[in-house]
Amino acid sequence: MDESIERVDALPALPRRRADGHKGDYGRVLVVGGSRGMVGAVALAANAALRGGAGLTTFAAPETIQLAAATICPCATSVPLACERDGQLAREALGEFRSAAEAADVLAVGPGLSVGTRQQELVRAAIEVAKPLVLDADGLNNLARLDRWPEMRRGPVVLTPHPGEFSRLTRRSIAEIQADRQGAAVAAVRQWLALAPDRPLVLLLKGAGTVITDGRRVRINETGNPGLATGGSGDVLTGLAAALLAQGLDAFDSASLAAHVHGRAGDLAAERLGQVSLIATDLLEFLPAAIREACP
Repeated sequence: MDESIERVDALPALPRRRADGHKGDYGRVLVVGGSRGMVGAVALAANAALRGGAGLTTFAAPETIQLAAATICPCATSVPLACERDGQLAREALGEFRSAAEAADVLAVGPGLSVGTRQQELVRAAIEVAKPLVLDADGLNNLARLDRWPEMRRGPVVLTPHPGEFSRLTRRSIAEIQADRQGAAVAAVRQWLALAPDRPLVLLLKGAGTVITDGRRVRINETGNPGLATGGSGDVLTGLAAALLAQGLDAFDSASLAAHVHGRAGDLAAERLGQVSLIATDLLEFLPAAIREACP
């Protein structure tokens, strides 16, 4: 292990809620994503943000799917993003995103977003907002197409790639990454931070033994099981990390606690249902117990 890296084992804790607290005290999360064929992704992330304790959650999705997503995420408000006749995001969607972002404390961008010119413009706008940001899935795939994106960051950023997405971001092979996951993660974060060292950046490299690093510290997550290898699981993690950011944890602590709680919810679900039958919505059901364990 690189001696310049501090190994972190202790879990951070959420601040205790005051008896007179109200929803505005626990953060406003905006989740952006969804597309035709990927309606559930943005709803899963928004539901996870709510289960993770965010006081207010809004999702922004293409107007063609917004109402469908809202039916599976009834506790969140929603913003329709303008679309062209073919269902692709319209130019006006960028302004609609910016307006919604102004009202948020934390952004989570990417679940089900799809990849394209408009989506790249939206991701660029998101990293230029001076607010904490979680990027996952197609948020990362669009980010990988932006030249010198680390210099564009204006606020803390948490990236949550699986090895394939990380490969696209770093242009390294998956085999090379998997051979030294910690080394690859630390090296990438340090390279990105060199272009903008005053703006926090945290990488959460998913997989068995998820690696969380800010280039100075590293934490290896020990919860979770193969049942989490199911569609939508990452969307739940995205919303959860955003909720923890919204409640005042910094980027590294939010990513660390989110990975632990997400994995623990998967363990609890697998104990009840088995690994084979576990699906992403099961994680939403078991998040409360996992959070109680981690933050009694």
